[in-house]
Amino acid sequence: MANTLGTGRVRLDMDTARADVYGPNVVVPKHFMNFTSDHIFKSNMTKQDTSPINTPMRNPPKVTSDDFALAFDIDGVLIKGGKPIPEAVDAMKYINGENPYGVKVPYIFLTNGGGKTEKERCLDLSRQLDLEVDPGQFICGHTPMREMAERYHTVLVVGGEGEKCRVVAEGYGFKDVITPGDIIKTRHDTTPFRTLTDEEHENSRLLDLDKVRIEAIFVFADSRDWAGDQQIILDCLMTKDGWLNTRSEIFTEGPPVFFSHTDVVWSTSHEHSRLGMGALRASLEAVYTAITGKDLNTIAFGKPQLGTYAFATRLLQKWRKDSCAIDKPPSTVYFIGDTPESDIRGTNEFNETTENDWFSILVKTGVYQDGTVPRYPPRKICDNVFDAVKFAIEREHRKSSKGVTVSELDYETSEEVPK
Repeated sequence: MANTLGTGRVRLDMDTARADVYGPNVVVPKHFMNFTSDHIFKSNMTKQDTSPINTPMRNPPKVTSDDFALAFDIDGVLIKGGKPIPEAVDAMKYINGENPYGVKVPYIFLTNGGGKTEKERCLDLSRQLDLEVDPGQFICGHTPMREMAERYHTVLVVGGEGEKCRVVAEGYGFKDVITPGDIIKTRHDTTPFRTLTDEEHENSRLLDLDKVRIEAIFVFADSRDWAGDQQIILDCLMTKDGWLNTRSEIFTEGPPVFFSHTDVVWSTSHEHSRLGMGALRASLEAVYTAITGKDLNTIAFGKPQLGTYAFATRLLQKWRKDSCAIDKPPSTVYFIGDTPESDIRGTNEFNETTENDWFSILVKTGVYQDGTVPRYPPRKICDNVFDAVKFAIEREHRKSSKGVTVSELDYETSEEVPK
């Protein structure tokens, strides 16, 4: 196989180099860096195989591609209702070297979901997919918010279960994190239809409302109580410069409000998509306008925001360098998602702004309904994530073959996408 799949920089896998000889995660020494996968495949095939050189081998040595990478959404692609989609485990094995070419593909996870620390999410995903997922390759919807911890001191954090979002925010470096539970515990008639549970009451903190100034509002995860959370967010937005016990007369003095994503619906175990954070955002904006007569301009992270994809690009570059000793950007990143309005739209729009090729793949196991025309068309539609990763690796193999151009590959792909 002649320099297939961009494996110019080679990293031996544990199956190739025994751990008791080389230790874990051994990187090929620098003086071997000129050896390509072509050298390794030829050497192996000279001893064991006389088949044509570009025929996949039965047990090829594993090499890591330096020319392309993968990025995955999670809900609706790998996981549904807390359980792995049937093809997901095999898909991850496939890109970790169990494929006809012996190629391992670096990858990251880019989900709009959140409400837990990245470490906790990685532990969940590792258990669900039966592989080790490192926080260095994982982005939640609220992960980019950690870059704002130096800008804001006292913040209101909304959403998620119990105290988990407070823990996440404090882990990001926010100094003074207030939750809706703190405000309700301090003044219970703030939300007349919501009473804190004993556990919520125990974990919430009493405040001196005259001395609290909310500098920014962050919706980290889906609200468990839309009515109560919206009431408290609205109260903060209608303050004078964030001081809780004040009320603005012009309704333009409140703090900014940030959402970790804008997905109106998302895929769960239910046969129909369920309302997500984007629906809460739309509701909040409508209620604010109904009360104040003013428009509310919220700020969103997550997909399809281009800033999130730029953040993902930086994370992918660092992950490839730290884990694979690859210190260059991939020429192609295949993003596999299930939601046209966020996954596909964001990938396509980011692709127009970046030098490397972000290639959108839509799967049929989540929000997207088979047979419908997606509002934002992907460059490829696949039945499931296993078919998607096979397509990506095969496409890279064909790219490396003589006589096949990228434009020809894109023409072949475009014919399969509904118009």
